[in-house]
Amino acid sequence: MAEFAQQRGKRRDDSGLGGVLDLLLANARLVLGVSGAAVLAIATLAVKRLIDRATSPREEDDPKAEQKSLEESWQDLALIKATQKPPKKQRRADLSEPLLSPAPPPAPEPRTCPVPPEPPQAEPSPPCCLTLQEKLLSHYSIHLPMSEEQVAVAQQLAQSICAELQSFLRSKCPELPFGSLFLSGPLLDGLGALAADHIHFMLPVVLDATLWSLIPGEDTVVRNPQYWMIKRTDLEYFPRGRSPWDRFLVGQYLSSNVLNETLHKMLVASINWPAIGSLLGTVIHPLVASRELRLDVKHDQVELSIALFPVVEMEDKVLLAAPPEGLVENLWLESFGRAEVLKVKELDAGDAGARQHCLCILNSVCRSHPALHKLSGSPLAHVILHLSITESDWTEESLATRFQQVLEELVGYLENGVLPCYFNPKVNLFCELLEEEIEEMGFLLYRAVSEPGLLLTEK
Repeated sequence: MAEFAQQRGKRRDDSGLGGVLDLLLANARLVLGVSGAAVLAIATLAVKRLIDRATSPREEDDPKAEQKSLEESWQDLALIKATQKPPKKQRRADLSEPLLSPAPPPAPEPRTCPVPPEPPQAEPSPPCCLTLQEKLLSHYSIHLPMSEEQVAVAQQLAQSICAELQSFLRSKCPELPFGSLFLSGPLLDGLGALAADHIHFMLPVVLDATLWSLIPGEDTVVRNPQYWMIKRTDLEYFPRGRSPWDRFLVGQYLSSNVLNETLHKMLVASINWPAIGSLLGTVIHPLVASRELRLDVKHDQVELSIALFPVVEMEDKVLLAAPPEGLVENLWLESFGRAEVLKVKELDAGDAGARQHCLCILNSVCRSHPALHKLSGSPLAHVILHLSITESDWTEESLATRFQQVLEELVGYLENGVLPCYFNPKVNLFCELLEEEIEEMGFLLYRAVSEPGLLLTEK
């Protein structure tokens, strides 16, 4: 009875388990498809057989039955392992599509245009390491001086404009004893012009030495030895009007500012520059807003910047009507330009030196750097003249050494804020530089002392 009940319970369990398995298999057909359901059925059957053997009474006394049961267990395990999961298929993008939809035809491969091979790039040649001497000579040959054709055109054009201006002044102001206009500047000095600009028209103001005298700069209101005053003398014996220049007096002094204002009005309003320019094939514009007497000239081959300077020569002094900015109107600036040029040429002629080459390169460097622009011209010439006192070898072979020494000397002068004039040690050529300008120049030149070639490349 107990055995029957056990078998009945087993059948009930088997029927219940079978129902569950049938339900699973039926649903598996819908979810997994035919092949998936078959695989699941095999695995389920194997598991069911294992459960049956585990729940059936064991025949401990029959070794053959035990051996048979063991073999069936291994076969069932092998069957389960054989029913491995098939490779996963790609998920359908749209579940509404049929499960067994025909595969779409393969898309044609996109046509690609053949890319032309890139031309082989030439490897850059390694930079050539030039010595400072080679860099200086290369800089001089490339940038300096102007071509002979440009110099000839610029000189001819400047002389033609100068002649027109001279003719106008003589017809407009016959009572004023102006001397003959002459040209000055690097273009005419033979020091190798950097460009066809900074041409000076020097207009001599002829004074009667018995009516005029010079007041040293130390005795003027600015206490600057480079500026002079021109005083009218013996007014009690020779009253105003005796000299044609008395019309430009301020107090008892010949005013450079009043003279410049008079000439400026003539340049801007009285001279027919368009007609003169058309005659010479140029365009000439006087600078209206500038305090300086300046003309801008444009030609097909060159461009000129011409400055007009009234000049007084007395007592071996050359004084320009270039007063400092401010309220002082009666000052005249002492110019050393002519003496500088003569001295540099004299020294080079005596030892076949390269001072002129060195000066041209330094001027080019300083003019190309806005921070160093105010060092170009006269200050550089005086540094070279000072250095010539202690250094005698100025041959072209020593150009690099002298160039670096000039930079070192400039740094020293800037540190002190004083560059004494070669011809008058009382004159400080740095007196008009601002403290900020001196510091900026000194910093740039200090860097250049350790690497002089830096100035030939920086702009």
